[in-house]
Formats: sequence, structure tokens, C-alpha cells
Amino acid sequence: MMNTYLRHNDDLPPGAVLGGKAGALARLTGTGLPVPEWLVVPPEMAVDARLADCAREVAPGATHFAVRSSAVEEDGGEHSFAGQLDSFLFVPLADLAAKVEAVRRSGASDRILAYRRERGLGPPTQPPAVLVQRMIDAEAAGVAFSADPVSGRRGHAVVSAVFGLGTALVSGEADADTYTVDRRGAVVARAIARKTVAHRAAPGSTEGLGATPVPADLADAPVLTDELAAEVARLARATERHFGRPQDIEWAVAGGKVWLLQSRPITSLAQVADPDGELNLWDNANIAESYSGVTTPLTFSFARGIYEAVYREFARLMGVSAARIEENRDLFPRMLGLVGGRIYYNLASWYRLLALLPGFAVNRGFMEQMMGVKEGLPPEVEARLPRANGWARLRDGVALAGSLAGLLRNHLTLPGQIDRFYARLSHALRPGGTALEEMRPDELAAHYRDLERQLLLRWDAPLVNDFFAMIFYGVLRRLTARWCDDADGTLQNDLLCAEGGMISAEPAKRVRELAALVAGDAAAVETLCSGSRRAIDAWLATRADFRARYGAYLEKFGDRCLEELKLESLTLHDEPLTLLRSVGQYACRFGAAGLAAEAGTEAKLRAAAEARVAGVLRGRVGGRIVFGWVLRHARARVRDRENLRFERTRLFGRVRRIHLEIGKRLHATGRLHDPRDIFFLTVEEVLGFMEGTTVTTDLIALVALRQREFAAHRTRPAPADRFSTRGAVHLGNAFLATRPAVPPEGDSLRGLGCCPGVVRARARVITDPRHAVIESGEILVAPRTDPGWIMLFPSAAGLVVEHGSLLSHSAIVAREMGIPAIVAAGGVTAWVKTGEWLEMDGATGVVRKVEGQGVKEGST
Repeated sequence: MMNTYLRHNDDLPPGAVLGGKAGALARLTGTGLPVPEWLVVPPEMAVDARLADCAREVAPGATHFAVRSSAVEEDGGEHSFAGQLDSFLFVPLADLAAKVEAVRRSGASDRILAYRRERGLGPPTQPPAVLVQRMIDAEAAGVAFSADPVSGRRGHAVVSAVFGLGTALVSGEADADTYTVDRRGAVVARAIARKTVAHRAAPGSTEGLGATPVPADLADAPVLTDELAAEVARLARATERHFGRPQDIEWAVAGGKVWLLQSRPITSLAQVADPDGELNLWDNANIAESYSGVTTPLTFSFARGIYEAVYREFARLMGVSAARIEENRDLFPRMLGLVGGRIYYNLASWYRLLALLPGFAVNRGFMEQMMGVKEGLPPEVEARLPRANGWARLRDGVALAGSLAGLLRNHLTLPGQIDRFYARLSHALRPGGTALEEMRPDELAAHYRDLERQLLLRWDAPLVNDFFAMIFYGVLRRLTARWCDDADGTLQNDLLCAEGGMISAEPAKRVRELAALVAGDAAAVETLCSGSRRAIDAWLATRADFRARYGAYLEKFGDRCLEELKLESLTLHDEPLTLLRSVGQYACRFGAAGLAAEAGTEAKLRAAAEARVAGVLRGRVGGRIVFGWVLRHARARVRDRENLRFERTRLFGRVRRIHLEIGKRLHATGRLHDPRDIFFLTVEEVLGFMEGTTVTTDLIALVALRQREFAAHRTRPAPADRFSTRGAVHLGNAFLATRPAVPPEGDSLRGLGCCPGVVRARARVITDPRHAVIESGEILVAPRTDPGWIMLFPSAAGLVVEHGSLLSHSAIVAREMGIPAIVAAGGVTAWVKTGEWLEMDGATGVVRKVEGQGVKEGST
């Protein structure tokens, strides 16, 4: 038990209980800051006559003191307990003991017990320590914040001041002047209040205080000069520097000297972003189709590294000098971000990349359209981009002219570049002398490094092809709109279908071929649609023809799955049941005759579109030549775009298997609890463990930490699709939408028609297809799709997708399967509910809520 009064200049004994206020003052000892002398009465100490003597020794010449609580939890980082315990000012030496006991009793008052219950705190286990401090008879006093607690602006200190004692401010009896002081010490804003009352010393009164009127000539006068306000702000910032966090201080001025009475942390700033911090804009509109929902550390680290390397290479290919690339080296690692476990584009980085490209200043609008940028930037981000003045436009025009020769060369040599890329890919992925399953961990890491060198860091042909695909697609859209009155893009869409040689359409064809093999066998169809895996395996053993084609499908497309670019996704090799169910449902829906009839849908659409263009351009020789040239290159580039994206799937599949094999080795040696725990490490951590560069070798503990964090991400509300952040991304930002989403209203909405046909049926809204069930003949409504969704398509009578474009995988596959489809139907998943009846027109892109029974009209 502590039986000693603790003084401000004492060496504190081990285990001393000072509480919040006194503890803060004790940590200020020796800093030179102007703190009035004080002592503290420990919670367990019996108050006796020595208290007055000790007070005299601590503060020689002082006649009055302030007596305040100093509870352990008070003035802490989580709870301030402001105003909850009693305080007494101007206490004479003779009354110190009585006031100390009164403060102690207030620690168990009904008010304090209610405060604790509201915050989930239990009852106090001991009375508070009590702070006894020399009383400053203030001419002016108040509070000051080293950072603005309302706006969160860390560069602004806020000083509130009243005449007399600060109790007038705390009690609300007096309005305070407010001064905002920037880092340079300049008062940048002041609000002078009308003062009517001040608290001053009142000798002889019960509490030692008196409320006195403010003289008329001072009612509207500022309490502080700018110089004195700046001095108070400097004092607040000095305490912040000492404690290492923003502080809320109480101060007083007496005889021209500023005194520091108390200091406590500002508890509200942890949830407030600094509005002066760098503004960044985040958006997942174009990336969520590839990386939807919560991903894993391995996938994000892999994707981030790929984007960094690929777009650095893209800048080089577009003619950006090596010097400018090096000057902007910080932007490439920041193309992607991870917020709430979800991947987002950092739009500021994307715009910075665009601004590097030759031609940005003279043709910004086209380049934004080419890159898929739909909304403008906030002015603050805009200001960080190079200004398009006359000189910048001239210089950029010269740079663009210089890069056009390179672009032309790339265009002419692109077929050869693609052939060389395929050769490099085949060489990198060829079966080696040692199977992955037999490699040592270091061999697996070396194989990954080899893939990096040959492919991941040399993604030139796909980049160049994507660039020209966007150019020719954009030009074709303009020509069909201007010359053929194709306002909704349907004609352009139909001209690009049935190209042949497009790998994206092949899975649908193969599913249809598998369905055709069993369409006349009701028992087989029933087994595939609803049988157990064991029953299906037994049936497969009896059907060599089906088994051969099924095996060939898995051999080529086994890595195509839901969320195929997320390394943690289960592939068809892991779980083929979704494929088998899809085949059965396709056979059940169409039958043998229907499958044959559906097979020619794309060719009919293309022939009709070509006939329409020929009619419009009849007699216009030059127009036909230009249109044909653009169309030919648009078809080739879109075809190669889809095929090269499939090669990306193959490459990602190899990366997935490499890491899973490493996971197996680490599990076998006790370094991981489960092989799939590898997905909770980053690529750098996995390779670093093999190569001796990791900083953490306790992988089990690291995985456990990540698993808890990412599990929490899945239970919390997801960040908005588009939001902004200030300063440090994960400090105080709420990730709320920059513009609240407004769901569609009325009985109809419009998207982009992809495959013609009118369907009236019930809607089935599916946001996660993993365990989704869709009844045959329903309209599938989804936020977005990827190649793995194809397994649900056979049961659908129609397809409506909230996001996407005419080149989306869902659009291409729907045309091949003859399913009326609409994409870019904004807000449709919020607009319609499962079970409601819809009528959709895949030609016009219009969806309506209707009543009645389903009917499907011919896809013509």
C-alpha cells in the first residue's frame, strides 16, 4: 500500500498509481513546459494532516489549489470521462483533505456508474487518485487542440478562449473565442464570441468561484491577441510532440505567462481522416469482373506485381522515355490497392499513367474512352496532372508524332509478335523432365522465377494487341453509329460475332457437344442433373465416348472456373461437378433437335449484320473499303484479345499449381497447417522463405493472423464500388461511396443488347454462383460474370448483367449459346427480386417488369 503523497519532482516508486491526469503531468516532468506544481494522493492512501504540509512544500507561497480526480481510465485514449468526476478550484490549504475525500466519493456516484455502463465498463475497483495543483488565478483560459478534432485537419491547432477561468467554458455559461492556427503559427481563422459572463476568484464563497459580468467594452473584444493564440497553439503542439499523438490541453494565462494545466489525447481523431492528406480515388468497376469480393494476400500480391510490370512495359511500348518512366517509378506499384480485402484500381495512378503517354494533352478524351475511364477526376487530383497549355500541347504533339512510327511498326509486326509470344508461352509451360508434383520447394520457386522472366515481365504482344483492339473497336463503333445509324451498338456487336477461332466461344460449343451425346438418354440426363458424384462416376465408366470428350474438356479448359484469376479459386480439376451439371441441364433444356437448331445463331446474326452494312454502303466504294479495313482489323484484334486472355488463364493456372505444390511441401514439414494456407501469404513471403529474404519464418502464426483478418473482411459491409481516401488509406477513411448509388426506378431499364430474342420469365438474381440454383427457363440476373458462370447459362432462358460491355465474356458466350442477353444494365440487381416476372429484349437492351407467363420468341 502506498502511504506517501507523490510530488511532481519525485522519483516515482514502482507500481505508483497516478491515474490519467496526474500520469500525463508526471510524463511532462523535465520537459521544461510551464506546468503548475502538483502532488497526487494515491487511491489507497488515508488522507491526514501531512497533506497541507506537503502542499506547502510543493508550491511555496501558494494559498489556493485545484483539486481534481485522476482515475486510471480517465483522460485515456479510449475514454475521457470528461466532467464525470467532481473537481474543486480555489481550495484553501485547510480544506484540502475534505475536498480530496469528496472527489474520491464522486468516483462511485450514480452518474459515473451510468457512464461506465453505457461504455461497457464494469464498476470501479478502487477510488480515483486525486491531483492537487497550484491554483492559477487566470486572466484568460480555455482549451486547445493540437489538431482540429472536428475536421481532422492535423495541420491546424484550435484554441478556445474565455476571460477568467476555463470553468465558464466547460460549464457552457460563456461562449468562447476560437482561433485556428496553422503550422507556421499564423492565425488563419478566428471567431470572436459575445461574452457576457466570466468565472473569477471569489474569496469567501463556498466553492471559491463567482460568475461576474463581462464589462460592455470587452463583450465583443478578442480574448487573445494573435501572438498569444499562436503561443497557446505552440504549447499544444509541444505536448503532442512529447506524447507522440495529438493532445487536448487545458491552459491559463496569468501575468502574461501561459500555463499548461492538463493534457490528454484527442480520442476522436482515430476515426477521422486528415482532409489535407493526399486525395486518392478508388474504383472497382473494371476489375471486379476478374477479382470480385474478398481475395487473398497471395492473389493480390501476384496481381499487383503483374500490373506493375505490365504497365511499365506498356509505357515503354507507347513511346514513353526510360527517363520519364524512372521519374514516375512510384506510380506503377500503386496501380492496384487492397481495401477491405478487395482489389481496387487507384484511379490517380491510372490517370498519371495516361498523362505520361504521348498524345494525352492533345487527345485526352479519346484516350480516357480507350482506357475505360467513365467519370472525371476531382479537381484536386486533376491539378496533379500536367497542364495542357499551348506549349504542353505542342510538345506532346511532337512526342505523339514521334511515337506514331513506333505504333505503325507495332501494328504491322503484331501477328509476328503474337506468334513469338505463343512460342515463348509454350516453351515456358512445356512439360519438363520433372513434374511439379516431384519438385523440391526450391525448384518450384525457380520455376516461378523462370515464368517471371519469360512471360510475366514480358507481356508485350497481349498489351499491343489490347491497345489496337480498343482503337479498332472504338473506330468501328463510330462508323456503325455515323454511317449505319447504330445508336445502341447492336450492329457493331453482330458484325464481330461468329469470327471463328475465338477460344472464348469454344467451351460453350464443347458443352453443347457433350449435351448432344446424352440428349436422347433420359436416364443419363437425370444422372448428370441430380445424381451424386459417385453415381456420375459410375455412369462415366460406361460411356467411353462421353468420357473422352469430357476428359479433353478438362485437359484444355480445366483452369477456367469461377473467379479464375484468383489463385485461391477451385478449378474444374478440383471440382468438376458444376461442368457435369451444366451439361445435363443443357441437354434437358434443349433436347437433341433444339441443340442442333441453336448451333447456328451467331452465323445468322453476322450474315444479317453484313447484309445491312452492304445495303447502307451500296454505291460508296471508298466507304466500303474503309469500313471493311476497320472491320477486318477489329475482328482480328478482338479474336486475338480473347485468345490471349485464355493464355493468361493457362499461365495463372500454372502459377496456382506451383504455389499449391509449395503449400504441400510446407505442410508436410510442419510449416503450414494445410497446403491451402499458402494463399494467406504473399508471393514475396513464399519466395523469400525459399530464397532467404523473408523477415518472418513463423508461417503458421502469420497465416493465422491473416485468416482472422480476412474472415473479418467477409463479415463486414464491403467498401463502396467507388470511394475516395485522404492521406494514409487505412487511417480514418470510411470507404463510403463518393456518390450514393441511386437504384433504378419505374418498370423498365435499359442496357446493351448482346444477343437478340424476347424472353418473358421469372427472374433469378444470383450474386455468388458457387452454390446457386437456377430453374430451367428463368432469366439469370447477375452483377457481373466471368468464364466460370458458363455453367449456369444452359438453364437460363435469358441473361441480364449489371456490368460489362459488348466484348464481355458473358456477351460472347451468350451469343454462341443462343441465349438472349443484355449487359451494362445498371442497378438491375437492386431493381428486381428473384421470382418477379421480366420481359427482356436482347436486341434493344430493354428490360421490363411484367405479369404473366413465360414465352420465348425466335432469336432473329
